[in-house]
Amino acid sequence: MGDSKSKNASAAKPDVIVISEAGQEVDKRLDQHMSYEFGGPFGVAAIMTGFPLLMYYLWICLWFYDGHLVYPTALDDVQPFLGRMWSHVQEDANPSLYAWKVYGGNMVFQLFLAWVMPGHIQEGLPVPSLGYKKLIYNCNALGCFYATLATAFTLHYTHTFRLTEILDNFGHLMSVGMIVGFATSFGMYFIGVATGNTIRMSGNFIYDVFMGAILNPRLGPIDLKMWAEVRVPWVIVFFLSVSGGCKQYEEYGYVTPNMAFMILATGLYLNACAKGEECIPQTWDMYHEKWGFMVIFWNAAGVPFSYIYSIVYMARQDPSKYRFPTPVYVLMFGTLLTAYFIWDTSMSQKSRFKMQTQGITTFRKSFPQLPWSIIKNPTYIQTAHGFVAANRLLTSGWWAYSRKPNYVADWTMSFLWGAIIGTNSIIPYFYSMFFITVLIHRVGRDFERCAIKYGKDWERYCEVVKWKFIPGVY
Repeated sequence: MGDSKSKNASAAKPDVIVISEAGQEVDKRLDQHMSYEFGGPFGVAAIMTGFPLLMYYLWICLWFYDGHLVYPTALDDVQPFLGRMWSHVQEDANPSLYAWKVYGGNMVFQLFLAWVMPGHIQEGLPVPSLGYKKLIYNCNALGCFYATLATAFTLHYTHTFRLTEILDNFGHLMSVGMIVGFATSFGMYFIGVATGNTIRMSGNFIYDVFMGAILNPRLGPIDLKMWAEVRVPWVIVFFLSVSGGCKQYEEYGYVTPNMAFMILATGLYLNACAKGEECIPQTWDMYHEKWGFMVIFWNAAGVPFSYIYSIVYMARQDPSKYRFPTPVYVLMFGTLLTAYFIWDTSMSQKSRFKMQTQGITTFRKSFPQLPWSIIKNPTYIQTAHGFVAANRLLTSGWWAYSRKPNYVADWTMSFLWGAIIGTNSIIPYFYSMFFITVLIHRVGRDFERCAIKYGKDWERYCEVVKWKFIPGVY
């Protein structure tokens, strides 16, 4: 078994032994379909049907009913109620040609930038299904982000495309995003089957569309899975926030602290993803998660059009309805920046640790660089699975206190995105309520996989790092 004593990563040699024979057998097992998740075929079918309907319903409640949850009060009201809901979708959320131009134009522009912009070249972790080959990633999201900012400012300033129009067409854009999510999910499934690049298939059509068929789809130099994770959802989220600020300024002559909070929060999140893009190839999403509906739809529609319900609420309400005393704003901004610091540095610590164990000691410096982002002389538990970055369990920095410190900070930020409008509507809290469910489920999947992969070494790690989320609590 592996040495369960803490070790020093900087003293370890780069991956001399790629993987042990026992480790290779475990990897083969993990790269096979073993059991259904999410309730199996019926569960994923319900998710694929229910989530789009829920998104339409919550948007209608925010856009037309002041954020109140509306419902029929009697059996006789059901049909008229459904008729009103459908009428709202038909009139204000149809996939208009204009929405296709805006949504599609952004996707084409982001693909173009990702293809041509120079970036930081980063190696990924060894991928078992590819014979432990390390894929190469061109990490140019930061340059693309600033190019997008400059382009958007120019278009807005010249009245070629006013940023206020993004929020004005929220429903139409959401429908286009849903169509793109469904079409891409089914399209990637059929491409995977046709090219023979499938992995971990269950044999059930709808379940395999949901979970995905392909692990690392690429278009030329672009890794589509990583591109879609950063360039599509968070760009839309940020510009929806900016659109809300522009609308307030045009209507009232000022931007409320609440809207400024959301612009800052979404801007920090997008910039963090872009500036630390070279860390993403080290994550579970790139290393193990397939590119199916679960990931594709959420990037195309779920994240951008359900995480920022507070923006939609503020766009339809008078600022007096959600105004806070100054001390509350101080607390909100302070908590946001604290949570962001923990999230940013904890993500960096783990990713840089994995890079260190790959022999990478020089890291890209991009704005803003935060203190304690890189742990000097980190300790870890070496597992018997093999001497590669993915097989060493970090026990330093934030990761000495919690197995998922990044999740705690990430969820805190999600809660603040709803809390910024107070208690006027429960709908803006959808993000945090949904997110905690996803995180708990994901932790279960992750820990189960680690228990299979590392065996007694995982048990030893859990003894060293006792708490899953919050030290002393859980």
